[in-house]
Amino acid sequence: MAGEVMAAEIREQGQCLRDRAPRYLDALRTSFSGRRFEMALLVARGSSDHAALYLRYLLEIHLQIPVSLAAPSVLTRYGSKVRYPPCLAVGISQSGAGPDVSEVLAELRRGGHQTLAITNTPGSRISDAAEHTLLLEVGTEHAVAATKTYTASLLACYQLVRALGADLPDPVPLLPDRDWIDRCEGEAQEALIRVLRAGILFALGRGYGFCTAQETALKLMECALLTCKSYSIADFEHGPKALVGPASTAIVYGEVPASLASAEGVVVSAPLRANHPAAPMAEIVFGQWLAQKAALARGLDPDAPPHLEKVTRTL
Repeated sequence: MAGEVMAAEIREQGQCLRDRAPRYLDALRTSFSGRRFEMALLVARGSSDHAALYLRYLLEIHLQIPVSLAAPSVLTRYGSKVRYPPCLAVGISQSGAGPDVSEVLAELRRGGHQTLAITNTPGSRISDAAEHTLLLEVGTEHAVAATKTYTASLLACYQLVRALGADLPDPVPLLPDRDWIDRCEGEAQEALIRVLRAGILFALGRGYGFCTAQETALKLMECALLTCKSYSIADFEHGPKALVGPASTAIVYGEVPASLASAEGVVVSAPLRANHPAAPMAEIVFGQWLAQKAALARGLDPDAPPHLEKVTRTL
């Protein structure tokens, strides 16, 4: 039946994350405990790029080191080799098959930088490129849309920052449990009609929640074929807010801006865990359910969106 695979993988996430959190931390401490870096370079595409955005906030807030999100085409299309200062380069790819991500990691490794691959696929191309690999080991993800591999990537990022010395709580708080996953499913069902009726659809977040807005927009596009643009709440004030009106719907993670609350557009407030660095691992469950249910309501199969494959290879 359409959507059953994605729904099952959404529901797996709570126990999956709890079981793997200690192993991620132990493995990353083995590789990086006591290491100090002056900079981090993050390389990813798609959902993994949103996990990298989350890692950027964690590193800059909790370790106070500058972070750059790499543009792989600088190397793969233009052949330019950037002279980065000594850094930790982290590549995130759930399939591990992305040639652009692996080429950047390999180039950084040749340049003497420390490299880490975060992937769900043992023996993958990204693992061969990096010196260190953290395997997510969440089992095969059968739906095209990333769900459990995405939240596991967020968890890996959280544990990496802890392994590098950040004072963050352990065990990881606010991981999604069965009650939270059920609550998100119910709230997504209630919000569905407001999303489906939107002529203009936004997903908004800020800080830790920005990655969740980005991932929600991607899920709605790839699963339900709904055009959705994500913005930082701050950037939204610098122009896109002009599009707010009776035909618009904004899905907001975090506090709804006063200017948006008083406008004519429809606002969907996503359920919030807390203002905590670990919250994105739980809050994206709402976005996942919203995309799954919107697809079914439009007669689509979110397990197998058109024109998409599970593994995407770009250069």
